[in-house]
Amino acid sequence: MKSARRRLLVLGLDSVPPEFLFDRFLPRMPRVKALLDRSRFGTLLSTDPPITVPAWAVMFTGMDPGSLGLYGFRHRRPGSYTEMYTPTPQMIPFPPLWSILSRLGRRVAVIGMPPGYPPPTVNGVYVSDFLTPDGAKDFVTPSSLAPEIEAVSGGYDFDITFRAEDRPRVERELFAMTRKRWAVARDLWRKERWDLFAIHEIGTDRLHHAFWKYFDATHPRFVPGSEYADVADRYYTLLDQEIGALLDLVPDDVSILIASDHGSMAMFGCFCINQWLEKEGYLRLKSPPPAAGTPLEKVEVDWDRTVAWGAGGYYARIFFNIRGREPRGQLAKSDVPSLVEKLTRGLEAVRRPDGTPLGVKVIDPTRAYRSVRGDPPDLMLYFGDLRWRSAGSVGHPSLFLTENDTGPDDAVHSFDGVFAFADPQRRTSEHLPPQQILDIAPTLLQHLGIPVPPIVQGRPIRALE
Repeated sequence: MKSARRRLLVLGLDSVPPEFLFDRFLPRMPRVKALLDRSRFGTLLSTDPPITVPAWAVMFTGMDPGSLGLYGFRHRRPGSYTEMYTPTPQMIPFPPLWSILSRLGRRVAVIGMPPGYPPPTVNGVYVSDFLTPDGAKDFVTPSSLAPEIEAVSGGYDFDITFRAEDRPRVERELFAMTRKRWAVARDLWRKERWDLFAIHEIGTDRLHHAFWKYFDATHPRFVPGSEYADVADRYYTLLDQEIGALLDLVPDDVSILIASDHGSMAMFGCFCINQWLEKEGYLRLKSPPPAAGTPLEKVEVDWDRTVAWGAGGYYARIFFNIRGREPRGQLAKSDVPSLVEKLTRGLEAVRRPDGTPLGVKVIDPTRAYRSVRGDPPDLMLYFGDLRWRSAGSVGHPSLFLTENDTGPDDAVHSFDGVFAFADPQRRTSEHLPPQQILDIAPTLLQHLGIPVPPIVQGRPIRALE
């Protein structure tokens, strides 16, 4: 007799570190704990860079960021200096799991997996992600589902404005957004017998960024006795309830994966990369910045005397003003290696406000990945093991900021995410050694009985076979 076709439910929880899901907030999450009790689980090591875009795409294609051409939320547009664009799913050159299944005639439903706007066409349903522009009408394929999603959710929220001082508003919108997303998930689940059903929750990431200093006494800017001291406990309780309400609809023959794209940790502050480049003479301005914290694109840069500039974010993206590539290039391509060496030495000498070394990791994308597509930065810099963000703005009184230059922010990303895989036949738990995010896609393909394409870089995780 032919065996039944396996089905898979993916619960994607953005930015959740192992110490939160497996320890601190687990007592608040009885439904997740029951799932872990019959799972093989552990730390999922993220990619370089450990950012939502590209990490989720790496997870579900089994290809590294360079091969995918994804290096973060924003890429520099070729032929420009500071013009940026947002990657779309249509730019990804390799099919993710749901596209492979769609081509095989299997039915899939995906909610919010990034990058997800405009939503790709699949054999089923795809609701776009947190990068969806405000007021967008083309947020779901097929488009005929849009009115139903709006009705079920009471007005669907893709994201919230979380870098803001108005914490009461952030908290209110965060909880509401999560409730709406899982209400839509339950509505879509009931529609048919899906082969793959995947949901991405961005709320965990927003919680960490907006409230970390209120619930972690080790945070450098910890606020004791705050009214938000229990906000994380309450949010993870809500998340468990929403997950549980979905699991109540899921039959016992469905495999379940819980995963995060990377972890989170307390942010120490920001290092002003462009200000440092200006101080060292690599970046030249025609006139002083009009105010502290002025974005580089709003400053008059003397490109005829500039050889390098940067962009802010979880890591610093460094670009070289190369002759023949940039509109007013000044640097010969043959001089790039010596410039990299000089930059590295200079950054290694940088000291934090307390006098200790900042610590810098310099990554050359052409060497870090098997291939490089799209529009990568010339260098990627991690500061203080990612504890320090990169600030791209200029005019600050110091090279170091205690806050994000784009708004209040308490957290940064870490490499340690989570995975937990519950097979229908398994009734015991096993804590596995750390696994690589690159290996998730081939593992899931193998579990679903689908041959892994030879081009896929990841390999099935033997412990999950």
